[in-house]
Amino acid sequence: MSLFLSYVFLGLSLSAPIGPINAAQLDKGIKKGFWHAWLFGLGAVLADILYMVLVYLGVVHFLSTPFMQTFLWLFGAFVLMYTGIESLINARKITISNQKKDDTLLSSIFSGFLMSLSNPMSILFWLGIYGSVLVKTASDYGTADLFVFSFAIILGVLIWDFTMAGMASIFRKYFSNRAITFISVISGLSLIGFGLYFGIRALKLLIF
Repeated sequence: MSLFLSYVFLGLSLSAPIGPINAAQLDKGIKKGFWHAWLFGLGAVLADILYMVLVYLGVVHFLSTPFMQTFLWLFGAFVLMYTGIESLINARKITISNQKKDDTLLSSIFSGFLMSLSNPMSILFWLGIYGSVLVKTASDYGTADLFVFSFAIILGVLIWDFTMAGMASIFRKYFSNRAITFISVISGLSLIGFGLYFGIRALKLLIF
C-alpha cells in the first residue's frame, strides 16, 4: 500500500510545478467557477493519459523527431499566446457573476485537452518520467503491476486537479473584482511568457 501511495505522491509532484496548465486552470476557475476549472484540468489529464499510452506503445518516439518537435513547439506557442492575449483583453470585463452562455462545460474539457496536447513539454515530460517509471516497474515488479502504478500516478494528477479547482473557486468567492482582474492579468502574462518560450525553442530547432 505504501508503494501505491508513493506513486500517487509522484503524480501529485509531477502536477504541482507552476506551468501553463496550472495558470490557465486557475484563470478558468476564477472566471467561471469550480466545475469549469475542474473539467479543464480533467481535459488536461486525458491528454496526459493519451501520452502515457503512447509512451507505453512506443509511438512517442515518432513525436520526438525534429520535424514533429518543431511543429509542436510552434503549435503550443500559438495556443498559449492566443489564450494569454484573450485573457488580457477580457480581464477588465470580468465580474463575479459574468457567465458566457457559449462557454459550456464540454468546451472547458476540450480547452484543457487541447492545451495539454499542444504542450511539447508534456511529450518530453512523460517520455522522460513515465518512460523511467515503466522501465523501473517492469524490472522490479513485472509488467503485471504497470497498470496499477500507472493508475496511482493518474490518481495523484486528479487529486491535484481537484485541489487547483478548489483554490480557484475560493479565490472567486472571496476576492474582489479588482483582485480577480489582477490575477487574470498575471495569468495572461504568464501564458504569453510560456508561449514566447515555446516559440523561441521552435526557432532554435529551425535555425540549428
